[in-house]
Amino acid sequence: MKPEEKAAALVVAVGSKAASGMLEYLNDDEVERLAGEVAKIGRLLPETVDAVFGEVYEEATAQQLLAAGGIDYAREMLVDWKGERGHEIVERLITDLEATPFGFIRKCDPEKLGSALAEEHPQTVAVVLAHQPAAYAATVLGFFEEDVQAEIALRVGTMGKTSPDVIRAIEGHLQSQVGPEPQTDLAVRGGIEELASVLNNSDKATEKAILERLNDIDSSLAEEVQALMFVFDDIASLDDRAIQRVLQDVNTQELALAMKGISSEVADVIVRNMSQRAAESLNEEIELLGPARKSDVEAARRKVVGAVRLLEESGEIVISRGGESELIE
Repeated sequence: MKPEEKAAALVVAVGSKAASGMLEYLNDDEVERLAGEVAKIGRLLPETVDAVFGEVYEEATAQQLLAAGGIDYAREMLVDWKGERGHEIVERLITDLEATPFGFIRKCDPEKLGSALAEEHPQTVAVVLAHQPAAYAATVLGFFEEDVQAEIALRVGTMGKTSPDVIRAIEGHLQSQVGPEPQTDLAVRGGIEELASVLNNSDKATEKAILERLNDIDSSLAEEVQALMFVFDDIASLDDRAIQRVLQDVNTQELALAMKGISSEVADVIVRNMSQRAAESLNEEIELLGPARKSDVEAARRKVVGAVRLLEESGEIVISRGGESELIE
């Protein structure tokens, strides 16, 4: 099977609920291509499903071994487990890692990277962090002073294409400090979505400090970023008490309009936190609405999201970020 066919088989095999969680990590083009493959896929034989699951398990295990003990450790364990195929798995993962701009940095301790970037220009730091996973970038960003954080955030938010020559130059400059020289290709990263993702994974203090300073520099950019940081579907990630509190500040008509076209998972979470009478009233309102303009639905959702953020700012509810959801005994 081709890689895209394997991906489609995996999506079908795990079921729609699990698949929706995986799709969150793909961009629009990737989702569209994957959907096309899913549409073409026929009935899956049990042996096909087993083979796909087996390959996913092998690669996940290999990635864990690479992260835990490095290349040599991963190679030794995988060869013991899979023989010659173990070599193939490791080499493929290494190739993928090296082909990713600044991929070699991802095994670097965040504090070490923060120290290595401390004296660099904010634009250089922005380029590096824009090519890292959001949670990792958020951790590194936390090691900078607040004024510098805002400057870096502004540059991530306004970043467009970065040429291969610039990336290679920065990678070459950093290689002696944080890792070996990688190979890289042209990448398009950055922009407000990337910045919003980074801030969503930052702790609340870092997020607040950056947004306040970003607002002083470019208020419209700050508003765009803030609008992306918590979207309507994220309501499903709140705890029940928080959802119930949010529903107190949203009228039924607005909520009904906002819920047009949402996933069953989000709808179930909302309805579960309403009284039976309120849920019946909401369902009646949704039925009475009929088809609604996309712009009206998005406006209603923004009002609900606005209510969520106001409650968070007042301290009445908590939106989990980064490591804030971890429990400390």
